[in-house]
Parts: sequence; C-alpha cells; structure tokens
Amino acid sequence: MNDDIRATELRCNVDGGEPLGIVSLDEAMDKANELGLDLVLIAPDAKPPVAKIMDYGKYRYQEERKLKEQRKNQVKIDIKEIKLSVKIAENDISYKVKHAREFLEQGKHVKFRVFLRGREMANPQAAKDVLLRIWPMVEDIGVMDKSPKFEGRYYNMYVLPKK
Repeated sequence: MNDDIRATELRCNVDGGEPLGIVSLDEAMDKANELGLDLVLIAPDAKPPVAKIMDYGKYRYQEERKLKEQRKNQVKIDIKEIKLSVKIAENDISYKVKHAREFLEQGKHVKFRVFLRGREMANPQAAKDVLLRIWPMVEDIGVMDKSPKFEGRYYNMYVLPKK
C-alpha cells in the first residue's frame, strides 16, 4: 500500500467513486493524497495491477468486525466420547448407554469407542458386535453419522442427536 507499491502503471479505482482508468503510480499517489486516503494494491498479479484509493484503517476495522460477527454466530459442537471394551458386561453397557442418551438429549454428539487390547486385535469383529448391540438402545433419539469403523486399535461409531 502507498509507497510500497512497485508497479509503474496501475488500473486505479476510487472507493465509492468512478474508476480513474490506467494511470501512473505518481498520479495515483497524488490523487490519494489529494483525497486524504490510502492507495491499496488489490490485484497485484493483474495486467496492469489493480489499486484502489480507500481509507485503509476503516477497511481493516470493518473486516475485523465481520470476522468477529462470524465467530459469534458459529455453533460449537461438543463431542462426548464413551469408551468401551470387548469384554463389557450388560449392566456396564446399560450404564454407559444411559450417559450417552443424556448427552444426546443435551444436543451433543457421541462417539462410541471400543479399544482392542493384545489378542483382541485378532478378532476385531467382536468390537463391531459390541457397537451393534449398543445401537438399538440409542437409535430412537440418535442418528448414526458414521457406522462402526475400524481405525488403528479402535472401533469407532458416531451418533448425532435427532433434530
């Protein structure tokens, strides 16, 4: 911007006004100084480069406000992870499913994760069976986002709350 621009000729526009056309860098700087504004390079790769005469401080302020507004309107998704094992008892499953149902009712995403230890890696189907036993217990309030999938030493299943 301003004195850092190295191009000799620019296609120049005035913020909120008519385009000046292709002018030399000196003419564009003189016009910007006359208006009390900054000369900002918009498209340096164009032939000829495009510059705009504008209030750069005001422009930066407006961009920061836009970003802040976007961040404020974002929805943060909470993912709750429930860890299980292949050799889990029925009462433990019901206890963990009870917590998963609470999370889903609060609108949180739930990730069921079965960890395979040692020789359990030889039979990963057992972990998938545990997840498929859990699914009927939560399907009335949840939607399966990702079906049981084998990843490393884990079998994972994602459940989202129903709308």
